[in-house]
Amino acid sequence: MDKANKTERCSYCGSIKKTGLRYLVVGTGGVGGSIAAFLWLADEEVTCIARGAQLAAIQSEGLRIKSSLKGQHNIPITACTAENYNGKADVIFVCVKGYSVDSIADLIGRAAHKDTIVIPILNAYGVGPKIQRMVPEVTVLDGCIYIVGFVSAPGEITQMGGIFRIVFGAHKGTRVSTELLETVQRDLQESGIKAEISPDIKRDTFIKWSFISAMACTGAYYDVPMGEVQKEGDIRNTFIGLSRESAALGAKLGISFDEDLVAYNLKVMNKLAPESTSSMQKDIERGHESEVQGLLFDMITMAEEQHLDVPIYKEIARKFSK
Repeated sequence: MDKANKTERCSYCGSIKKTGLRYLVVGTGGVGGSIAAFLWLADEEVTCIARGAQLAAIQSEGLRIKSSLKGQHNIPITACTAENYNGKADVIFVCVKGYSVDSIADLIGRAAHKDTIVIPILNAYGVGPKIQRMVPEVTVLDGCIYIVGFVSAPGEITQMGGIFRIVFGAHKGTRVSTELLETVQRDLQESGIKAEISPDIKRDTFIKWSFISAMACTGAYYDVPMGEVQKEGDIRNTFIGLSRESAALGAKLGISFDEDLVAYNLKVMNKLAPESTSSMQKDIERGHESEVQGLLFDMITMAEEQHLDVPIYKEIARKFSK
């Protein structure tokens, strides 16, 4: 693909040099694959980290995306394992599952230069500070995403519905260039992703955690798609109850919300494709390792630390206790 709009001619030697950011997307599942595909289609320089059948398919046939927003594309994107990556990136999107975070510290350390920023995009809370402790020499932000995206076949990502939104920002005390943040925001927006720089990323990642936890736990508990949660009745009431319990936890943690968290969660729920399900639910159905620890049990643990009872979460936990 012609990347001419991302280059300029040096006034001293006349050579062509690249001016865009170098993006590294770690984890090429539904979230990472969608981010990578949208950025690549917008002429950004993107490399993907993948493994197994997903990596083999991308390397041999390209990354295929079926998108409600972009249509169908077969993208010859660069992909490799973490061990084989030997480049440097300006922006690293971490899109692995929560249980894989500990395994990426070495990759981040090798891929980062002094101005690199790391943006975790996970269905969990507190990931940015955790990665920052793992790689203290690298600038780690935090982020969250609203999307229905999943691996529909090896090397193939399906993105459903009209929601594709990324919120990212720095935690208090983290120094980062405003110009760099705005460049990333612009690149994402030009790719077709709604991107926002958060003034309070602790709040915004908690809001996302509250929603995805309630959504995933409700869907998995009843084994239903989101269309059933959108209907009035017991299933929707469970989603509402979980949202209320996480909202109470947020209040205990001193997080201030711009709008009622339960109402917000319902608003987002009502916009989802009725046939969609969470990645946690898909993984549980397939007998794979899932995000149940971060989306269910961590919520209960944090509530107990705040001396807060969460009976609906505990009821669901009984079904999925190890």
